This record gives sequence, structure tokens and C-alpha cells, in this order.
Amino acid sequence: MYFSLIIPVYNRPDEIEELLASLTVQDYTNEYEIVIVEDGSSVTCQNVVEKYTDKLTISYYFKPNSGPGDSRNFGMKRAKGDYFIILDSDCIIPPGYLSSVKRSLQKYKVDCFGGPDAALDSFSDIQKAINFVMTSFITTGGIRGKSEAISKFQPRSFNMGLSRKAFEASGGFGNIHPGEDPDLSIRLWKQGYSTQLFPDAYVYHKRRIDWAKFYKQVNKFGKARPILDLWHPEYKKITFWFPSLFLFGAIASVLLLLFHIVFPAFLFLAYFLLIGILSSGQNKNLKVGAYSILAVCIQFYGYGSGFLQSFFKIRVLDNTPQDAFPELFFRK
Repeated sequence: MYFSLIIPVYNRPDEIEELLASLTVQDYTNEYEIVIVEDGSSVTCQNVVEKYTDKLTISYYFKPNSGPGDSRNFGMKRAKGDYFIILDSDCIIPPGYLSSVKRSLQKYKVDCFGGPDAALDSFSDIQKAINFVMTSFITTGGIRGKSEAISKFQPRSFNMGLSRKAFEASGGFGNIHPGEDPDLSIRLWKQGYSTQLFPDAYVYHKRRIDWAKFYKQVNKFGKARPILDLWHPEYKKITFWFPSLFLFGAIASVLLLLFHIVFPAFLFLAYFLLIGILSSGQNKNLKVGAYSILAVCIQFYGYGSGFLQSFFKIRVLDNTPQDAFPELFFRK
């Protein structure tokens, strides 16, 4: 079994340094290659890559900027493996990752798979808080992944595998971003391919995020969802409305306080306290717990408002996705 690790990068040489360093200590003994695609960066990672060419089998390509999806396709077209493993440049890979993927593929034999993400102790408190709300079962982390059936998991492109056969049949990623990974999963389902969650094949995902970048990211996630629902209406779920409904509920609970109706506000307060308690316990850090409360507020507001804006433009005004949100689409 021969793996090709596909890693697009844009102006992130420091991240590539950490990722490649983590790959030098894999316990996987079979042959594999690394394909790094520099997506039009002004600050390239070529010098970093050259430091590892005597330790790892690496191919390095520079191309004009066309977005992460097209860059992954570019890399897969040039890769040699039977399976492509797609990673983000801000990931650090545990030593047993490739061995775990191999074992899971021998068990499940699927053409598309994905694994979860975790946080390292060395991550910043903000990164740990964001990781908690992006993965927790009581936030949209559960809606996005862990509450789904394992065999209907929609892999995320920071930690995703794809067989050569499935890539050639599907054409790979589209030009929307974000949203290119669930779009690919759904198109594969329609073609008869299966997807699978590999719970043990986790990566440490830094997400390279401060609060402003986190808001921008989740807001774009919200904008992308009604577009995906337009393209794939048979896969719409009521849960996609939850962040927007949460936003409406929070506003309503504050307004009800003016009429001395406190119970709805009490429920929201209890929810936020639960977030803080669970995150503090998981991270063994009260500050991370407090940050997690802020992170979940940003998450629900950013995603919920983006979803509503997109739903209005796409479904009510009947705008085309590319005209409504050109910032979500890369030109190839």
C-alpha cells in the first residue's frame, strides 16, 4: 500500500517545518511520498523542504494561486500513490498516524476517509479553546462530525484520504472554499463510493487562528452551507439551522428580560457555564474554559449570521452563489 501525502501551502514556511519534522518520526515502515504544492506564495517554503529531502521522499511544486482545492487536485494528479492523504499545512502528525490509517483501510476498505483533530499542550490557550468548540459534541463540532454515522462521515480536508480511483472518478475538489470537502464527499456518495471516519487517525490541528480569523472562518462556513444545500438538496439537514436558531434564541432571551421573563436567559447561561466547565476539565485550565465560552459565542454568531445571509441571497433573492459570494470561489 503506497501513500501520497498531499499538502498545499500558502505563505506558511514555519508550519511546513513543524509538519515535516513530525513526519520524520513516523513508525510506518512502508514507502510513502510527500507532495507539497506551493499555491502562489510570496513567502515560499522551498528552503524548508530542501532541509528534509535526505530524510523524506518529497516532491515540491510551485504554481499560481488558485485556492486549496485546486492545489490538492494539482498534487494528486502528480502523485504516485494508491491512496492520497490530504493534510493542511498547520497540522502536526502523531508518530502512529500512517500505521493507524493502514490498519483502518485494511479493515474497512473504503475509498474516502477522514480522521479527527486534537490539540497539543504546546498550543496557545486561544487555539485550545477554538479546538474545543470545533470538536465538542455540545457545539457544532457534534453537528459537523461526531454525531454523524461513522459510515456517513464527511471528511474534512485538513485530515482526509482519497483513493486514486475515487479521485479520477470525481475529478477531486471543486473551486468553492470553504465547503469543498463536504461537496466532494456528497458527490462521491452519489457515485456509489463510501466514506468512513477513522477515529484513531487523528492529527494535531493548530488552525493558526486568532479571534478575528476564527470569526471570518466560521462566517464563511455558514455562507457555504446554503450553497451546498442548493447543489445537493437531498442531503439538507435541520441541524444546519441550529446556529442561526441559537442566535435568534439568544437575542429573544435578552429581550424577554425586559419583561422579567428570566428562564430562557437562565438556560443560555447554564449552557455557557457547561461549556466552560467541560473545556476547563478537558484542558485542565480555567483560562481555556473561559476562552471557550467566548469561542462558542463567536462560533454561533459567525456561522449563524453567515448562514442567514447566504440563505436570503441564495434562496430568497435567487442569486447565483458565485455572484452572491465571489470571495468563496477561486478561479482555476
